[in-house]
Amino acid sequence: MQARTPGFWLSTDSWDLYRRAEKDRLRHNEKVKEVIRENLGEIIAQQDIITAEDGKIIKIPIRGLELPHIRYDPHGKKGVGQGEGGSQPGDVIGRSGQPGQGTGKQAGTEPGVDFYEAEFTIEELVQLVFEDLHLPNLREKGTKDILADQVRFDTIARRGPAANLDRRRTLIEAWKRNAREGHPSWGIREEDKRFKSWEIVPEKQRNAVVIAMRDVSGSMGEFEAYIARSFYYWMVRFLRTKYTATEIVFITCHTEAKEVDEHTFFAAGDSGGTRLSAAYKLALDIIEKRYNPREWNIYPFMFSDGYNWGDHEVVEYMRRLVDYSNLVGYGEIANDLWGQSGGLAPLGQSLTEAFGDDPRVVIVKITAKEDVWPALKRFFSKHPEVATMQ
Repeated sequence: MQARTPGFWLSTDSWDLYRRAEKDRLRHNEKVKEVIRENLGEIIAQQDIITAEDGKIIKIPIRGLELPHIRYDPHGKKGVGQGEGGSQPGDVIGRSGQPGQGTGKQAGTEPGVDFYEAEFTIEELVQLVFEDLHLPNLREKGTKDILADQVRFDTIARRGPAANLDRRRTLIEAWKRNAREGHPSWGIREEDKRFKSWEIVPEKQRNAVVIAMRDVSGSMGEFEAYIARSFYYWMVRFLRTKYTATEIVFITCHTEAKEVDEHTFFAAGDSGGTRLSAAYKLALDIIEKRYNPREWNIYPFMFSDGYNWGDHEVVEYMRRLVDYSNLVGYGEIANDLWGQSGGLAPLGQSLTEAFGDDPRVVIVKITAKEDVWPALKRFFSKHPEVATMQ
C-alpha cells in the first residue's frame, strides 16, 4: 500500500483564535512606536545615539504600558452611591486620600512609575524618524535622471522564510494541484508554497542637491556646534535613506568659506570672526558652475548663532539663492540673551524682515537639543504653499 504523503490542511476553527497573541504583540509594538514618535525630540538629541554605529542595539526607556482593566479601591474603603442625594453634574463626591510624593531623602510609601527599556536598532529608529520627512517641492527637472537602487517585493519564489509566505498564492497553487489530481480541495503540500521575494531594481530619481553650510566662527560655542552637527547628521542620514541619489555639498565658514568633505565638515573646530556672506557667495558660485537650476532641485541650508558681520550682504546673496532654489533654510542656534528673549539675533532679524512673507525661505530658532526634531520637520515637510508659486 502506497504511503500517504503528509500534507497541510486548513483548519475550520476561528483564525482569530490562533492570531490573538500575534495581534496583541503587534498592538503592543505599535503602542511602543507611538510613544517613541511622541518623544523623538528627546531621543534623537542624545549623543550616544548620534554616535552609534549601524546595527547597534540602543535601549530607550519607556513608561510601562497597561491594558485597561478594573482596579479595586487601593484604600480598602467600602460602600457605594453618591452620598445623600441631590448631587449635580460636576459636584465633587469624594477625594482620594493619597499623599504626595514628598521631598527630601526620606523613604516614600507610594508606588513609582514602571519603566522598561525598549530595544531598537539604529536602522529601526531611523525609519521612525524619517517616515514623515520629504524633500519639499521636488519637481521633475533635468534631462539626466539619476538611477538609484530600490528594493521591491514583487517577485514570487518557491523557497523563502516563513514570514514571507504568500498565503493567497499558496492556496491557489494547492487548489490547482488538487484539481489536477481529481479531488479539488485546499490541502497544502510543501510544493504548493509560494513566498514573496524581492529584487533590486534601478529606479529613476529626480536630480537634487542639498548645500549644507555651517558657521564655524569663534562665537559658536560647544552647544551651538553640537546642535549644528546634530541637525546635519540626521539630515545626511535622511537623504541617504530616502533620496539615495541626492548630492550633498558641504561648506564651512568663518570670515572665509570653503567647500570641504563630509568628515571635515563635522569635525571642524570653531575659531575666527564671522562673515557668512562668503558662504552664500560660494554656494551661488557652485550652483552656477555645477548645478543648473533648470536641471536640479536645489536646497541650501545654513546654521549659525546669528552673530555676523555684514548682514545686508547675506540678504542680497540669499535673494539670488531664493530665485534658484526650491527652498532655502536658515537655522539660528540661540543659547544666550537672544535665546532667553524669544527673539532672533541680528542676522535672523534681517532675514525675517526681508523674507518673512516668502514661503520659499524657512527660518527656525533652536534653543535646546529637543528643538532639532521640530526643525527637521519644519524644513523637510511638503510645503504646499511653495508649490503653488512655482
